[in-house]
Amino acid sequence: MPRLRSSEWFLLAYFTYVAIISLFFISSFWKPWILAAVVAAFVLGLARRESWLRDFAPLPLTLAAFEEMNWFTPAVRDHHLEQTWIVWDRVLFDHDAFRAGIESAGSLLPNFFELCYVLVYAAAPVALWALLANGRRDRINHFWLAYLAGTLGAYALFPYFLSDSPRIAFPGENLPTIVTFLRRVNLWIAVNFDIHSSVFPSAHVSSALAAAWGLVEILPTRRWIGWTMAVYGLCVAIATVYGRYHYAADAVAGIAISFLGLAAVRLAGYRNRRGA
Repeated sequence: MPRLRSSEWFLLAYFTYVAIISLFFISSFWKPWILAAVVAAFVLGLARRESWLRDFAPLPLTLAAFEEMNWFTPAVRDHHLEQTWIVWDRVLFDHDAFRAGIESAGSLLPNFFELCYVLVYAAAPVALWALLANGRRDRINHFWLAYLAGTLGAYALFPYFLSDSPRIAFPGENLPTIVTFLRRVNLWIAVNFDIHSSVFPSAHVSSALAAAWGLVEILPTRRWIGWTMAVYGLCVAIATVYGRYHYAADAVAGIAISFLGLAAVRLAGYRNRRGA
């Protein structure tokens, strides 16, 4: 059997986990099992030798994991979770201070936060570029372990928290009053490409911050790169709530889940040191 990287083991474990829980959640449970088998064959095939394709393979597999969550979308919702989360959001938006503060300078900050939201899809590629630019291709597995733990860790919880975003569950409530071009772009992406099973926790937030923690650990002499990504991740958290893509609870949970990435990369580093 080919020697697998820790990030590849993580991927195989995740897709197997989703296949197992699908038996209890969806009628077409055979789909996740087929996907898990395809992913296993793909990963094992790439593991036969080192290659750039192998280095970047987790990126499309993360997208596959995201799309897989659509299979868990319920036919009927009762919005009982959303009714709880919206209470906290209404406190945040009380007297309109949160939204008014962002919109106080016109479209400047709304555009900035919408840009942060749309750029989250580039967080992993940008982080990989930072690693390669600093000559750390040898640690690419550790980065993926951090990123996957924070991102797939969020996906793994989606089936237990089936929910709609606040802009859908509570249409017209606390929406931005400034509609920018980037806002329209994000809404178009959400309508045409987003999944519809769950919004809790926010994988936008957890993935961006997990990428940040991976960079902080892997580039210790240039931690400003990782901390810059962390500040960006917090801006994504604000953007998700301001744009009503997520509830504040989703963003907070996403922040918490991101630390799985930090724990994973530190554990992998510790095990490597012990084996040295």
